[in-house]
Amino acid sequence: MSERRTLYPPIEPYASGTLDVGDGHSLYWERCGTPGGKPAVFLHGGPGGGMSPKHRQQFDPDLYDVLLFDQRGCGRSAPFAHLEANTTWHLVADIEALREMAGHERWLVFGGSWGSTLSLAYAESHPDRVSELVLRGIFLGTPREYDWLYRYGASELYPEAWAEFTGHIPEAERGDLLEAYYRRLTSDDAEVRLTAARIWAMWEGVTCTLLPDPDMMADFTADDHAVAVARIEAHFFRNLCWLEPDQLIRDAHRLRGIPGVIVQGRHDCCTPPAAAFALKQAWPEVDLQIVPDGGHLFTEPGITDGLVRATDRFAGKKA
Repeated sequence: MSERRTLYPPIEPYASGTLDVGDGHSLYWERCGTPGGKPAVFLHGGPGGGMSPKHRQQFDPDLYDVLLFDQRGCGRSAPFAHLEANTTWHLVADIEALREMAGHERWLVFGGSWGSTLSLAYAESHPDRVSELVLRGIFLGTPREYDWLYRYGASELYPEAWAEFTGHIPEAERGDLLEAYYRRLTSDDAEVRLTAARIWAMWEGVTCTLLPDPDMMADFTADDHAVAVARIEAHFFRNLCWLEPDQLIRDAHRLRGIPGVIVQGRHDCCTPPAAAFALKQAWPEVDLQIVPDGGHLFTEPGITDGLVRATDRFAGKKA
């Protein structure tokens, strides 16, 4: 078995700025790698997660010209944790605006977790603008997936964390945890919002890691990150991400002819492999790689290996 690939060394952007996309929103963006290299766009998770310096390291900087950005309401985009004019379809339009700003005819689209949802929504809306897709931890935005996280499923694997997550909500409101948390995350009381956000982020963080990762959990539950992730996720999820029933599978025929790789952890408790398998059935030519010892995070060795090999392959780099 060949040695697993690791992330490329840390790199700084060669350009950065903000783009006014209307509705009062301004997006922070940065470009990394080599100007004139293979165009790519990175779509972070959450929704609301923001990007991190390590996200840049999944691409060979000598071969790629990668645009990364913080989606509406998170990271260095403004206004922070803002929910108005913040939907899946606003974000799809934002990706197109950034592509036009960058001057690319087409680009590779890379996204994990919620970023995979957004990648699929964008690619199915603008297939002629997508040269390849690299996806991780498939999330299709279906009721079954929300139920897994917020009703029954992951709760069976992490009962102690589930007890803390549900315990924050009075018993009379536990029939709809999403709505109960949304009310608190949009409260006028800042302390109510922050407390709910930390517990929401704790629950998601637990499901994301194959093995306990105290540093990741500390970052995940830090005040600003927790508030953006919790508020924006609850806002998106209670609206089913503004997707029609099974829309991403229904419209997968629009992906035909786009080369793609899915890197999916076998033990991903946040976005279980069933969604990736369903997508493979609807899009047969995609290369589905299920990592036997993988969970959800891109930093896990087997997941990193699959993603870096995929970006190398699409840049024409030999293994």
